[in-house]
Amino acid sequence: MAVSFKYWDDCVEHEDMEAMWMDAGVSTEWLEAGETRENKVHLSRDPDGQPYLTQTEMKAVVKIVVKRHFDSHIDPVRLFDQNYEDMISAIAELESDRQILATQYDRKTKETFLGLMQISPKTALWLVSELGYLSHEVDTNPEVLYRPLISIYFGAAYLKWLSNFQESERSEEFIVRAYKGGTKKATHKSTLPYWKRYVSVKESLPSRKFQDDGPSLGNASAFGAPATQNTEVDYWDARTSPEDMEQMWNHPEVVKEWTKSGEKRGKVRFSHDAKNKAYLSQVELKAVVEIILSKYFSTKAVKPTFVCALAEMVSMRFVSGIEPRIGIMGLDYSLAYWIYMELGYRAYRFDSVEDLMKPFVSVYFAAAYLAWLSEYEGRERTPQFVVQAYLSGPKNVNLQQTGPSWLKFEQALSSYEGAKRSNGSCTIL
Repeated sequence: MAVSFKYWDDCVEHEDMEAMWMDAGVSTEWLEAGETRENKVHLSRDPDGQPYLTQTEMKAVVKIVVKRHFDSHIDPVRLFDQNYEDMISAIAELESDRQILATQYDRKTKETFLGLMQISPKTALWLVSELGYLSHEVDTNPEVLYRPLISIYFGAAYLKWLSNFQESERSEEFIVRAYKGGTKKATHKSTLPYWKRYVSVKESLPSRKFQDDGPSLGNASAFGAPATQNTEVDYWDARTSPEDMEQMWNHPEVVKEWTKSGEKRGKVRFSHDAKNKAYLSQVELKAVVEIILSKYFSTKAVKPTFVCALAEMVSMRFVSGIEPRIGIMGLDYSLAYWIYMELGYRAYRFDSVEDLMKPFVSVYFAAAYLAWLSEYEGRERTPQFVVQAYLSGPKNVNLQQTGPSWLKFEQALSSYEGAKRSNGSCTIL
């Protein structure tokens, strides 16, 4: 084969590489594999030496393409009642097994199908000339269809066309089966096995619930709807290490509360609100914070009540958080990952956004962030600065305005310190 890729840099543009590095899941995967920004990034190879994308890389590529070219045209819920990015990823899995250089030749139609989405040059040219998808040229060099982002671009464009075939909104099943066999076979028995395989593959795709906006909590409201959580996980023990559970059982106030509610070792239930959302009691939250601070931040002397008040503000003590903030401390994935990688806080294993929905993990990274903010740019910072910086990022702090966030914080703090504080009277250290 004339086309050969060894590195990611061989098959994507510089701006695409930057976008890939900005994806939290991809950067985690690449750094753990020993890749660096300063050098070319190796493509994964199967046992036969063929380059392929990991599922994390696959979904990142899809996300980049959809955001860049289709966000203004595609409403995933309206069109498919499913996640559009997952649809593309699942089809790529079926069509090419995520192999970049996958090639198939149809003897009947005498067409060759290339790349992740198995798009033929003929189809790509039709999408360019007839439907106006002009972002990439294929007439002079059809081998560009081997390039990941270009293959996904034309595959997504074709799916978009299928979704409104003959100006009629089509079901997800129609779209998928038509992608495989053409519109005339979208309801034919020959494409039914493909649909069943697609459903199975899509259900197995890894979750991508994290945000990719860098080390900042953003400017989202502190209150909103409880974040989506796994309702099958109803117990402390499922989200907490045995060591930390033992510490909780050794905490006198926690033991008193758990014993009173009939909890037993090995299966301690979370409290749930009227909508069955798991949350921590104030006693449980204080215990988690005190344990984390005493074990890992004793030299930093971050006050437990300060951490508890922030948790009260950003999550109302919901285990999974309040959208768009994640977990009891409201940290997004990219911020926690930055703390993990750049600041070196690695007492807890951090593999996915789901880890932020574990109370001890969430409090640990939040405490690390607070300690860093308290000495931001080498200066001792005021509580007002730290609160604003925690909620909106250190570059968005405006100390000339107290704002409602500080008042809400003081109110939350009073419930843990037992008295209403006046402006500026609390401390973090």
